[in-house]
Amino acid sequence: MNTRMISQLLSAVLLSAGLSSAAQADVRITEWMYSGVGGEFIEFTNLGAGAVDFTGWSYDDDSATSGVFDLSGFGVVAAGESVVITEDTAVKFIADWSLTGVKVLGGYTNNIGRGDQINLFNGATLVDTLTYADNGAAGGPRTQNASGIAQTFAALGADDATQWQLSVVGDFENSYASLNGDIGNPGYTSYAAAVPEPETYALMLAGLGLVGFMARRRKSV
Repeated sequence: MNTRMISQLLSAVLLSAGLSSAAQADVRITEWMYSGVGGEFIEFTNLGAGAVDFTGWSYDDDSATSGVFDLSGFGVVAAGESVVITEDTAVKFIADWSLTGVKVLGGYTNNIGRGDQINLFNGATLVDTLTYADNGAAGGPRTQNASGIAQTFAALGADDATQWQLSVVGDFENSYASLNGDIGNPGYTSYAAAVPEPETYALMLAGLGLVGFMARRRKSV
């Protein structure tokens, strides 16, 4: 079996396992609302295959400075898990959205506006950014009383707010109305389904092992 055939088989195994560079991305901005009756919020989701320790992670708006709002309180965030920050208190926000088992950090004061930027840092490293302005060149939805959600998985991490839309009750993100009437679904994203399960990796490794065995057998014949 030549190198080209092995490469093709490896590609087939990876595709069958549902892996892609996007699916293996670490943490992404997955929802935001700049103004709500119950307070603004931003959601981050671990879209990687493994857990992420948020110690030393932080958020900032368009001043884009690491360390401004500490996210260490999230602790370890599992693969596929969504976490939320809000200007409201965590207790009030959780009650308003009827959340269960969602990690929420409240009380941030570097609030986002109608046209602003969301920046996520791991230490001093910028992990993800989203620039938006429904009344400016950046574009994007006006997330007042309804959150912004990405239209496609590929839009996550692209820093292109025109690829986002307003949430509506019953949409593909299962958005609903909070007790205050704001619309969204903080703490959940359907895109987490793109995170490979451990069984997927087991399948991939088994496939790679088979490819290696076939290559060795062919060479010895």
